[in-house]
Amino acid sequence: MTYWLFDIDGTLVDSTPAVERAWRTWASENGVDGDEIMRVSHGRRTEDTLADFLPPEQVAPAYRRMEELEMSDLDSVVALPGAADLLESLPRDRWAAVTSGARELMRARLNAAGLPVPDVLITAEDVEQGKPDPTGYLLAAGRLGAEPSQCVVVEDAPAGLEAGTRAGCRVIAVATSHAPEQLAGHEVIADLTQLPDDLRP
Repeated sequence: MTYWLFDIDGTLVDSTPAVERAWRTWASENGVDGDEIMRVSHGRRTEDTLADFLPPEQVAPAYRRMEELEMSDLDSVVALPGAADLLESLPRDRWAAVTSGARELMRARLNAAGLPVPDVLITAEDVEQGKPDPTGYLLAAGRLGAEPSQCVVVEDAPAGLEAGTRAGCRVIAVATSHAPEQLAGHEVIADLTQLPDDLRP
């Protein structure tokens, strides 16, 4: 029996333009190099990225500002190819989402993209350490009643791929936000319409 653990941003939904707009707006407001932020932010919790650029006492207010920017930019968020059909084919007790994003924002992005919100949704608020730490994926597997070896992690970012590997899951990389060569060392597919034959519903 296979259980599925999906990342959200860049895996189920295309939110990359909205995410980049939010980070670049925040960077401009705070005199930070937006290109430098974009190099380290993908697939990580917002607070972890902010902590790379700010003293500890400034992280919380910066996080609230980022939440505001992202929640106000949902119109461009769409489902990625194959996501809707795959999720529709899976029993609800066989899949979960594990994201570096905040719960409210992730629910809003799934809704904006017309995708279901899973019964098991592990978000930034649920873990002490974000990806590449494996805790989120281990927590999701446990809540589904599955062993990590029964789980397939689907991710688009190196931090998430590392988290899934460290959790002991099979890992599939979708080349939706990174070039395939940046995902080397994993099973790489173009998007969720290109699943390996042994995983097709």
